[in-house]
Amino acid sequence: MSKCVGTDHDTWELYKDSAGKWRWRRTASNGRIVGASTEGYVNKSECISNAQRNGCDCSFE
Repeated sequence: MSKCVGTDHDTWELYKDSAGKWRWRRTASNGRIVGASTEGYVNKSECISNAQRNGCDCSFE
């Protein structure tokens, strides 16, 4: 799993689901999940691109 904190202080996480595909989730500073990918991605880079299209402005390790 990879995590980063955006300029809005939300935490963005990249993780592999039970099928082995990459997904992202956005958690607000109050701990509530406020966004998540609707599909899994084979390539991590595709998942990052989708997160960026949905507002992620931080970089993953």
